[in-house]
Amino acid sequence: MFKYLATHLPKVVLAPTAIVMLVCMYGFIGWTAGLSFTKSRMLPQWEFVGLTQYEKLFSNPRWMVALDNLLIFTLLFIFISLVLGLLLAIFLDRKVRGEGVIRTIYLYPMAISFVVTGTAWKWILNPGLGLEKLAHDLGFSNFEFRWLVDQDMAIYTIVIAAVWQSSGFVMAMFLAGLRGVDDNLVKAAQVDGASVIQTYWHIILPLMKPVFFGAVVVLAHIAIKSFDLVQALTGGGPGYASDLPANFMYTFAFSRAQMGLGAASAMVMLGGVLAILVPYLYSELRSKKS
Repeated sequence: MFKYLATHLPKVVLAPTAIVMLVCMYGFIGWTAGLSFTKSRMLPQWEFVGLTQYEKLFSNPRWMVALDNLLIFTLLFIFISLVLGLLLAIFLDRKVRGEGVIRTIYLYPMAISFVVTGTAWKWILNPGLGLEKLAHDLGFSNFEFRWLVDQDMAIYTIVIAAVWQSSGFVMAMFLAGLRGVDDNLVKAAQVDGASVIQTYWHIILPLMKPVFFGAVVVLAHIAIKSFDLVQALTGGGPGYASDLPANFMYTFAFSRAQMGLGAASAMVMLGGVLAILVPYLYSELRSKKS
């Protein structure tokens, strides 16, 4: 009997977690998918209406604005975070004095929530409280920085706050990759007369392709599911000029009592996440087999 318990004990211990995950994750994904094919509003109504909610979704101008914002936000957020994180990692990889303190400072923003980040940057970018007021107090009366209240520029304030929070995490990923490069390759390049830039560009960075790919996957996942940062920083405004799909889903599912439409938007977001994760997992499994 003790042998039987020892054999099956791991399964017994993991069973509650597995059941909770099946119900709370995959179960609710299935429930949301079912709702997206119904005419549910404030409460679920299981009358099948086919793709009606998806047709309504893609004919909704607010949803199209959210998709445009997501494209802008994702591209700028990933690109700037990668470049800034890589530069910071290269800087620290040069064995600078006080590396531990500098690394902690860079990583600190990742330790706080997006709500705190959004609130802090809302104060900083507020024309009446932050940078603009500070510049006016210093005598620069013509200085203006009103992106937070400008419909065309509000989405870029979200990019600024998100990059500030996530670039330190990207730096940590790249720094770990840089420290894993064989020193003999670098020394051989130096013997051959390669400059520092040539060494990084032609030898080190090509070896870090998996790190680049992993960073892109993580950042893209953060971008697609971004909700709390937008709510805290702009609230989706002015109007709905800085809405992202997650904010659209929350607004229509819970504030406007259009549960079916909100479920449809949630499934589209899930499709976006899967479009990123599935190729990544496939490449990982394929590399392990090879």
